[in-house]
Amino acid sequence: MKRVKQATAAAIVAALTAAVGIGGAPEAGAAAGCKVDYKVTNEWQGGFIASVDVTNLGDAINGWQLTWSYGAGQTVTQIWNGTVRQTGAQVAVDNVNYNGSLVTGATAGFGFVANGPASSAPSGFALNGTACTGSAPPPDVLAQAHTAGRVTKAGQYSWPGVYFEGRFRGTGVGIVVNDSANDLDVQIDGSTVATLSKPGRTTHWVNNLSNAEHTVRLVKRTESTWAAGEFGGFVAASGGEILAKPAARTRQIEFIGDSLTAGYGNLSTTRDCSTNGGVDRNSNADITFGALTARALNADYQINAFSGRGMVRNYNGGDPGTSYRTYYDRALLNVDGDVWQNPGTWHPQLVVVGLGTNDFSTALRPGEQWPDQQSLVTAYKSAYQGFLDKLRTRYGTGTTILVSTPQASGAFADAASQVVRERGDSRIRYWNYSDPALDLLGCDWHFSARDHRLISGALGNVISGLNLAW
Repeated sequence: MKRVKQATAAAIVAALTAAVGIGGAPEAGAAAGCKVDYKVTNEWQGGFIASVDVTNLGDAINGWQLTWSYGAGQTVTQIWNGTVRQTGAQVAVDNVNYNGSLVTGATAGFGFVANGPASSAPSGFALNGTACTGSAPPPDVLAQAHTAGRVTKAGQYSWPGVYFEGRFRGTGVGIVVNDSANDLDVQIDGSTVATLSKPGRTTHWVNNLSNAEHTVRLVKRTESTWAAGEFGGFVAASGGEILAKPAARTRQIEFIGDSLTAGYGNLSTTRDCSTNGGVDRNSNADITFGALTARALNADYQINAFSGRGMVRNYNGGDPGTSYRTYYDRALLNVDGDVWQNPGTWHPQLVVVGLGTNDFSTALRPGEQWPDQQSLVTAYKSAYQGFLDKLRTRYGTGTTILVSTPQASGAFADAASQVVRERGDSRIRYWNYSDPALDLLGCDWHFSARDHRLISGALGNVISGLNLAW
């Protein structure tokens, strides 16, 4: 470091026009991230001069305070381009009237004279209370996008049918996404304008729109139980702006189930999908009976469905020791032990549960834990009662739960209806939606798009008689 004579230092101090301030901190918002460049520019025996540049890495702020701590008894005596207060080792510098506004990426600088050793560096820099680590935390991608789905704070998702809704003004919008596992639809003003097939990391642009206010919606069509996708937000085209996100709907419905609920192969018109693109290309959770019913009722919804999983037994006895219940609490299905953190806004008035097809659709195999079907029925009913206990505890007595089966009779239908009868709860109801009109032309004998429309109509009729408090 460059050293100057004592007399020279005194002259510099005398020339300073900004004195030590004694006022309080300015009114300012919290900073989301910041970077500090602290340099000693001159020093002498018993004192030094330093310059500080602070860069705002978060959202714009109007008014700032930078704080730090000295560890060797240093005392700030003079300052310019800021005002200072010091209590012991703690130093706080506030902006002055001409440098208090810092947009994202903007820098404010100030300098000061201090008594004490220059060699002992300060520590604990913080801007408006946020530690200055040199990097910003991940952006809040949901600040301008509405979703009711199980989405992490970082915008990650894995359940089918998760959607993100936004508003913008201008001639175009970009949809930022990182997803190599799913197909997603982009919708503008209610119409699908693009399908992104496992797009990876990209910003998909929709341009040449009328220069007006529009809505944008991104919806996950497919399942990805082994991988998570990530939503990165909406970006306005040049000259436009992203507007406040749409308000959450007061009505909420949760759909719990397996492939029949997830929309497995529902776009296909043939049960063998090996030559028409496979299951993923023929699946769309956005046109399932759950999504159709919720939109008809102007309700927000979750489709928490997992193909091949049952209440206690998976399809054909696969993956023993796990079941749908293993995964229900998760936000990210591929992360063991993950638990979705409900932001406090999800409290459905109606939960539609459809689990059991995989428990009973295939014969028991040698070596499975249930020696016969009756023992499987007993285990199924016990687990279902426990699952209903979970839902009732989570959502309270005011939520109606609809236990559903797509079969008119048989072990599955009989066991599910018995669960409801044994429960004796007037807000837990049984719905059998077996219908000979269903063509089951989706992949591998699943519901077709036409079937989902028929089921949605039937469910709407049932809901109209439930006297829901919405």
